[in-house]
Amino acid sequence: MRGWQLAVLAGGTFTLGMDGFVLPGLLPEISQGLSVSVAVAGQLTTIFAVAYAIGSPVIATLTGRWDRRVLLGGGLVVFLVGMAAQALGPNFAVMVCGRVLAAFGAAAFQANAYAVAGVLAAPERRGRALAAVTAGTSLSTVLGVPFGVLVGQLIGWRGTLWIIAALALCVAVVIPALPSVRIPPTSMRTRLGVLTRPRTLAVLSGTVIVLMPVFLLTSYLPLLVGGRGGSLVVLALLAVGAGQITGNRVVGRLVDEHGALPVLLTGATGVAVVSAVLIPLHAWYPALLVLLFLLGTFTGLTITPQQHRLFTLLPEVATIALGLNGSAIYLGTAAGALLGGIAVATGGATLLPVTAAVLATAGVAALWAIAPESSRALKATMTD
Repeated sequence: MRGWQLAVLAGGTFTLGMDGFVLPGLLPEISQGLSVSVAVAGQLTTIFAVAYAIGSPVIATLTGRWDRRVLLGGGLVVFLVGMAAQALGPNFAVMVCGRVLAAFGAAAFQANAYAVAGVLAAPERRGRALAAVTAGTSLSTVLGVPFGVLVGQLIGWRGTLWIIAALALCVAVVIPALPSVRIPPTSMRTRLGVLTRPRTLAVLSGTVIVLMPVFLLTSYLPLLVGGRGGSLVVLALLAVGAGQITGNRVVGRLVDEHGALPVLLTGATGVAVVSAVLIPLHAWYPALLVLLFLLGTFTGLTITPQQHRLFTLLPEVATIALGLNGSAIYLGTAAGALLGGIAVATGGATLLPVTAAVLATAGVAALWAIAPESSRALKATMTD
């Protein structure tokens, strides 16, 4: 697969990543503009994630015979319309509708971006190809999210949403230059049937488990920073993003050389350790920045291994499972944001790292227990 083709796909994930991560940095402004509490505004992340998780398999089923380029470009256009609706929305209800529409567009693009990269790449370079597409999301947290937050603080959060819509348009017009890719269509019954396979459930559950504590923390980052000011929130976002770039730069090679499961477990364990250390140190800003960088680094070691595991463990239904993994990613996002909102409403920002540490530690144990690659789990999947 050519470098420019991966760059186009990464440009799309950059745009979606900017949207997904910029809202937490603008929560105070959004809550004020929509006349809702910060905890309620934070649930816009949950709404987007749930809509994505539900919409992804439905869209994949209805469009199974389509050229992937149509789905990639059309998804970005729908996403653009959803962003415009949010930018123009006068109240929280309209904002919710825009988030749902944008989520459907993102679902059409993102799963297909990874599927196209995985199909076109040679097997021995699949980890690197998937990591290259994921790099768009990581880069968005380093460049796009801080920029979007700064723009939001200068000209308002609606201006940031318009910029994201413009980026989606720029990527959409380049999509027709990609090679045509068609994937055998599958029915909704077949897609749901994939979920009955123990190996599929094990891997997809791992995606949800590993992302919950991360998004519990990042969805309420302004509160974790402690209201120190907009510029310090931007620095915190930069720290997370720089860490994700660091992790993403090495994850593809690590997966190709050492296997997906060891890399995944390393990332999940790192998230658990960082979350635990945040409990006593999150109030000290220099330490917070270092820990957020490490959080981003270890998070960057988690997504690509999951995608690679699906190609390896379920080669005959890999593209279906990959789409379902996109839903799992956003279910993890939704659960993390929801639990973060509960933690904030219950005990304030200090409860965020405590809850994240408990979830992450339990998550590492669960990943070890349910990994299909382990001999114990393989015995349970003999009927798969």
